[in-house]
Amino acid sequence: MSAFDIRAMAHAAREASRVLAGATGEIKNVALCAMADGLLESRERILSANAEDMAAAKTEVHPPAFLDRLTLSVPRLEVMALGLRQIAELPDPVGEISGMWRRPNGLTIGRMQVPLGVIGIIYESRPNVTADAAGLCLKSGNAVVLRGGREALRTNQAIAGVLAASVTSAGLPEASLAVVPTPDRSVVKEMLGLQGLIDLIIPRGGEELIRAVREGSRIPVIAHDKGLCHTYVDASADLGMATEIAFNAKVERPGVCNAMETLLIHADVAPIFLPGVVARLNEAGVQIRGCPKTRAIVPGVQPATGKDWDTEYLDLVLSIRVVDSLEEALAHIARHGSGLAEAIVTSDHGRAMRFLREVDAGAVFVNASTRFTDGYEFGMGAEMGISTQKLHARGPMGLSELTCRKFIVLGEGQVRDSRT
Repeated sequence: MSAFDIRAMAHAAREASRVLAGATGEIKNVALCAMADGLLESRERILSANAEDMAAAKTEVHPPAFLDRLTLSVPRLEVMALGLRQIAELPDPVGEISGMWRRPNGLTIGRMQVPLGVIGIIYESRPNVTADAAGLCLKSGNAVVLRGGREALRTNQAIAGVLAASVTSAGLPEASLAVVPTPDRSVVKEMLGLQGLIDLIIPRGGEELIRAVREGSRIPVIAHDKGLCHTYVDASADLGMATEIAFNAKVERPGVCNAMETLLIHADVAPIFLPGVVARLNEAGVQIRGCPKTRAIVPGVQPATGKDWDTEYLDLVLSIRVVDSLEEALAHIARHGSGLAEAIVTSDHGRAMRFLREVDAGAVFVNASTRFTDGYEFGMGAEMGISTQKLHARGPMGLSELTCRKFIVLGEGQVRDSRT
């Protein structure tokens, strides 16, 4: 695909974004429900395309987490469709006015939420992103240009074809969502230079992709860095609860960013807690790498190196460290955490509140698994990713995070005095 082609796609998206910005919530909801129906009605076509992508991917060397993210199934398609319906049920943020105040000269000033315009998504082996991003962008009044990885090219094209047809059936422009139909990496470089046509870039993928996008983009970027999540088991924790939370956070789906990579345990409960939880994790196939205190309590555990504390395994591998205090746990998280999600298991209200205040992450949990760090689980229908930045969005990105605010000023003929 040539630079001219991607520029033409972005131009069409820009024109479509003007229509979407003025579309009513009712029309957008009709389109979203049609998109959900289309996914299920075209399941055979989509799964057939995915089977081709999977067969090709298995001829290459990819980690299990990569293949898991690439895989689609009927249940996963049903979740994608449900996400679109949930987005349709959410309040439309576009046009919402807040913070009105009146000035002494009679002017009334407030802020209105408006779409960003055109959003570019660059992602790897995650065909569900195609539907999630299209739905969230449509509801928030934005057009979207999607550039998926080559491994999911057939799947993404099949999904996009279904969704585009559904959008047009509701009377909205087909260019409201577009998938780049080529794996040519030069297109990404051209896409990152289309300032004025694309308003925001959101990369989703590995560290190499994130770094390349950040370094090469002339457009603002909201990045989803690695998910190095911790669970801290406090001295006052309910150890039965802590076992279930730790097991879920590591084992339920280890290849995703909100899975736990490091388990921190207070020294007062470590001798009681560690043998049982390690045995259960081992039964599930988890390889444990522990600090010296951990290995003293549970012989046979592989020693953890300094590198382990900074590694996002995305696999059935877990680092464990015994700490002497909440302060030591907080210091470890501050040094090694990625800012995505952190959890504490405790029955001490004061420690829970301190953890919530002091841990610097997009989502902080008390007595719950980090696996809940997800737009769908937060009731946002779906998400565009989980931002580990602090500007302009942080944590799971839903509808509100895909808008910005502009000032609106209501007057009655006021003019500014030249003396002010």
